[in-house]
Order: sequence, then C-alpha cells, then structure tokens
Amino acid sequence: MEVILVPAFADNYIYVLRDAASGKVGVVDPGDAAPVRAELERRGWSLTHIFLTHHHDDHIGGAGELKERYGASVVGARADAHRIPGLDVMLGDGDRTLFGGQTARVLAVPGHTSGHIAFWFEAADSLFCGDTLFSLGCGRLFEGTPAQMWGSLQELRALADQTRVYCGHEYTLSNGRFALTVDPGNAALHRRMEEVAELRDRNQPTIPTSIGMERRTNPFLRADDPGVQAAVGMAGAPAVEVFAELRRRKDHFRG
Repeated sequence: MEVILVPAFADNYIYVLRDAASGKVGVVDPGDAAPVRAELERRGWSLTHIFLTHHHDDHIGGAGELKERYGASVVGARADAHRIPGLDVMLGDGDRTLFGGQTARVLAVPGHTSGHIAFWFEAADSLFCGDTLFSLGCGRLFEGTPAQMWGSLQELRALADQTRVYCGHEYTLSNGRFALTVDPGNAALHRRMEEVAELRDRNQPTIPTSIGMERRTNPFLRADDPGVQAAVGMAGAPAVEVFAELRRRKDHFRG
C-alpha cells in the first residue's frame, strides 16, 4: 500500500493511500479538500474511500466536498455518527473494513475525543491514529479521561515494532523538547531528537515514526517505566497517575 503525506494548514498531515492490486485510492482525515484534489489530479487518481479518525474539523473539513466530487465512501466511527456528517460505513472497536486488497482493523482509542478510532492495516504495517498518538507525544484530553487515553496508548504500543505510525500533525520537535524534560537520561530519545532536528532543518517530515521507536522514546507510552516515574517524582505510583501528570505538564509546557 502506497502512502503519500499531504501537508495541510499549519501542521496537519492528510494521507492519500493507494492499494496497488486494486487501484483503490483512499484518504485519511482530509481536513482540507484542496490539497487532496491537487494530489489526486497530479497523479491521475480518483478517490474511492475517505477514512476519518475523529470529528474535529481539521480532520473532516474537506470530506463532504471530496465525497461529492468523487463519490467516495466515507468510513468512520459509529459512535460519532451524530457529529460526522455523511458517514457511509460506521464501525466500532474490532471491526474490519476492506480497502481493495487491504484490510483495516478499527481500534477504539478514546481520550483526545470520546469517539476517536484508529485504522490499523496489519498486512501493510501501517497505523493511522489521528490525534491519539503522536511522534514523541499524544493528543490533549479534550473529551476523555487520563485512564481512557492511557488505555488507548497501551493498546497502540502493543502493536509490532515495525508498525509505521501516521499521525495527524507535525509536532515531533516540540514534543521532543518536552520529552527531554521528563526523560533526560534516555539515550534513544537524544538520538531521535538529533535526527528530528536535522529533518526539520531541511523542512522534511518526521512522520512516519514506528511503534518500536515510540516505545523507546515517547514518555507518554512509558508512564509505567521506573525512570520516567522517578524523573517526575512519582516513583512506584500507578501508571495512569503518572500519565496524568505527564499530560498536565505537557499542557503547560512552553519550551
């Protein structure tokens, strides 16, 4: 499965997908229709599927226009049917949906929003997780609880190391600056930040990351790690409480 990153707004990523065997073309979280149309026209492709992870406008704002223009099927969370217009395929946790020769498994990952889902294409080693998991970070808790988000992140970190992570925003550099304040002894994190700084200096994306990389470097996946717990003064505390403290600190971080 081919995955093309399409930048939008200040720091969003939209993803155009193509299944080589069938020629089906999808898009994940098209907050803006214009850059998607431009990418499709440049490649001579027509859109067949629209995958939506959650209801925020910067992820769904262009879906209606793209559906009308191409007749694409809109796939999203059953739990969000009341606030995502135009859903054709409504799915919940554990459901599977076909995209040409690919199969996506739906993972319910509440926390950022209550109805947030991720699409895991296991055969393609690709996860589209919206604003739940970021490179070196996680989403703000606009609607969910720390326990919900920690549970969602535990489910994602259990995926195979080689799983590529396609998240909704280019936040890696700022996330990493925060991560260094709560995990300063992590050599893998320091190496990752050197790589990230070089990429951003060249205006290159830091996405995709991988589950293996995030498991080693992302403090929000490591709230049960003794080193992270000690660094925030919570040695031996329940992981969900450590996660909540990490999220609280990140919400107020200005580095």
